[in-house]
Amino acid sequence: MAVLLDQTSMLRPTIRKRILGIAIGLIFLMAITSALSTVMTRKIAHQLDEFSSKYVEAYGHLARMNVRSLEQALALRRIVIGRMQSPPDMAFSADQRKIYETKGQEIEQEAQAARALINAIIDDVSTESDNARLGRIDDRIERVTIDLRRYLGEEYMRLLSLLDAGNFAEARAGLARTDTLRDELNQRIEDIRTDMLAQVRSDAVMTMRDQKTAIVISVVLTLLAGILGLMFSLFISIGITRPVRRLLEGTRAVEAGRLDGSIDVTTRDEIGQLTTAFNNMVEQLRHKEHLRETFGRYVDPRVVEGLIDPQSLAASNGERRVMTVLFCDMKGFTSLSEGTTPQGLVKVMNHYLSTMSGPIRSHRGIIDKYIGDAIMAYWGPPFTEHGEQARLACLAAVEMADRGTALRTELPELLGVRTVPSDCEVRIGIATGEVLVGSIGSEFMMSYTVMGDAVNLASRLESVNKIYGSHSLVSEATITAAGDAVESREIDRLVVVGQTRPEAVFEIIGRKGGLTEKQLALQARYAEGLAAYRSRRWDDARRAFQAALEAVPGDGPSEAMAHRVENFQANPPAADWDGAWRLDQK
Repeated sequence: MAVLLDQTSMLRPTIRKRILGIAIGLIFLMAITSALSTVMTRKIAHQLDEFSSKYVEAYGHLARMNVRSLEQALALRRIVIGRMQSPPDMAFSADQRKIYETKGQEIEQEAQAARALINAIIDDVSTESDNARLGRIDDRIERVTIDLRRYLGEEYMRLLSLLDAGNFAEARAGLARTDTLRDELNQRIEDIRTDMLAQVRSDAVMTMRDQKTAIVISVVLTLLAGILGLMFSLFISIGITRPVRRLLEGTRAVEAGRLDGSIDVTTRDEIGQLTTAFNNMVEQLRHKEHLRETFGRYVDPRVVEGLIDPQSLAASNGERRVMTVLFCDMKGFTSLSEGTTPQGLVKVMNHYLSTMSGPIRSHRGIIDKYIGDAIMAYWGPPFTEHGEQARLACLAAVEMADRGTALRTELPELLGVRTVPSDCEVRIGIATGEVLVGSIGSEFMMSYTVMGDAVNLASRLESVNKIYGSHSLVSEATITAAGDAVESREIDRLVVVGQTRPEAVFEIIGRKGGLTEKQLALQARYAEGLAAYRSRRWDDARRAFQAALEAVPGDGPSEAMAHRVENFQANPPAADWDGAWRLDQK
């Protein structure tokens, strides 16, 4: 029985065997293609070698025949000049006769070398060439060589006899005949060279044509091998790709959050084992997702993820970090909801909290808790980068203020009233600073939250909005860290309850570059008024704040500061007044 199981295991198709089969098939096809390409490449290489080592060399020998002939004519002329001198220079003439005869031998050697190369081309049956034309060129070279040896030799001997006899006049005539005869023979060599050059060009074109043909054949064979290999691979791997595709579709479904399905196991190889493991994993993810969905309605899903997997939430046991905290409330919402039925109030509350929570979530903030109609949220590691937390919080505040304006138009329909009070507006406070972050609570109940001065300051700033008639107040640390993401103005320096150090407070007016001309004028006039206020120049401060109100009538901070300036004009502050406003002072 054990032997039978071992044999069954050996016969079971595995991915390795299938891939090995595909690889062997492709290697076989590529080997055939490579062999054919090698044969064609060698043929082209042989043709190129023949072209460079035979055709070109033969043409070079013919060219050198012309050169040697001219050198021989020059030596003959020097012989005549040496003999005609007075007295005759017999030694010089003898040297030139040796040169003349040597050049004649060299002409014959060049001719024989050219003929040998041409005959080698004709005898090589492995390459294509115009053998008939090459044979005619060979015959012409032979005839020219014979004529050079015969006619020029006769004229040379006759010229030497005339020189020996001292018959210089006839010698000059003989030299002229020799030059004419040599020019005719040189022209014949030149014609042979021209025909040889034409043959060189013809064979070069033929070689290029063969090279292009070889390239085309190689490409065709490679494409054919690729197509056959692809078909072979598809045929063999179809049993692999189908279950892998189902596994991939299942993985994409899990990635999209659909955990309600499973994959049928159709193979017994490694993919079948992987599919079984995948189904088990999906079952575990389904159980984990159920936990996330359950707790995610009460706690931010990213915090839930950290609680389920503590390694992803390093500060779960408590840690001091710089965080940005936001508090949001709607002024007059409590009185507005009086008389509303419980069901209607829940509906309105859910709509309001959903509207205000959207910008926080879209800007990667963590909603810590809902306190009645108030919202507490925070930004910071590990949920957002340290350098982005203040910028994201301020941008969320801008969007929350915009949505608050739109919400005022929706509340009458939700509450069943005609209008809502004009003071029903969103108030936001933001502060950045070091806080204690972690799971805080008792043995009966825990909450992942933040605690510290920054939290208290953000809460105080949210409340301070009602003093200044503003919408979004932020601390100096927040506005500095936000950079140029938003447009802001400094409202005042405050000493909030529980603190002794003055804190510069800013109001977010809008996004960077999004202010109107009136808002820009408001920003400039208010800054002038604040500077005059701190310098105790009450008249200048009052005029600047009035100018700010003319730019934007009803601006809350300008009205509050103008009223304070009037009070200070009537009752000046103490001499040691530092320009800061204490929330507990009257």
